[in-house]
Amino acid sequence: MIRLVFAIKFGAVMLILCIGSIVMLGTAIITRFHARRLYRETILATISTLSLRVFGIKMTVNHDGPLPQGQVVYIANHSSTIDIFVLTALRLPNARFFLRGGLRKILPIGLIGYLVGNFWTVSQEYPERRRQIFARAARILRQTGESVFLSPEGQRVTDGHIGHFNKGAFHLATDLKAPIVPIFISIPAEIDPGRGFDAEPGLVEILIGEPIETRNWSLDELSTNREAVRRLYVGWNAARLGRDGDLVLSRVG
Repeated sequence: MIRLVFAIKFGAVMLILCIGSIVMLGTAIITRFHARRLYRETILATISTLSLRVFGIKMTVNHDGPLPQGQVVYIANHSSTIDIFVLTALRLPNARFFLRGGLRKILPIGLIGYLVGNFWTVSQEYPERRRQIFARAARILRQTGESVFLSPEGQRVTDGHIGHFNKGAFHLATDLKAPIVPIFISIPAEIDPGRGFDAEPGLVEILIGEPIETRNWSLDELSTNREAVRRLYVGWNAARLGRDGDLVLSRVG
């Protein structure tokens, strides 16, 4: 019975993705592929919200004031498959996403990713290819002024801890001189499917920190700045686990 329920939920999400991708493609044709904010912040956000509802997941967002309208680099911890649904449901203003390239093989995800302008990444095992991808992304973002999201935790960390942070997000932010906006996703263990899709109903808390200014950052300080931001996440995570009291959104840099 449990497997049957999961199969129904998973099938419903795939149906939402398929229908949503067709709607997005039709809208893109009508708008001559020139309305990415509409595709991302309306159609994709609706797809993600509906998908979360299928699994009975609700979100609460803790943040003072509106999200920045200028160019920023959004980052977040990455512990669960449902992170991507949560993040795209947030309607981050004018923001592209980095996403693992292998997901392009799933047709609706590949089509949606193409239409919204995703940057597709490769494994850390291919450093030169990754360098080219990030360099291309920086050129495009510098031209368009768009914001971007990527997780410095290159792989999902499912043991309740904050994993190693890769340098890509911090190199990109330093290159663009764009502020980093840290997002902390708190998913209770009892609803978190980790690397799967079998999420249980429950509440996901999203904390959005103050922008971290990068105008004075240099590439020589890349490791130092990366570790400073990671310590911020370690502190938030410790508070989530009840070791340090209430969560406090601190400034870095």
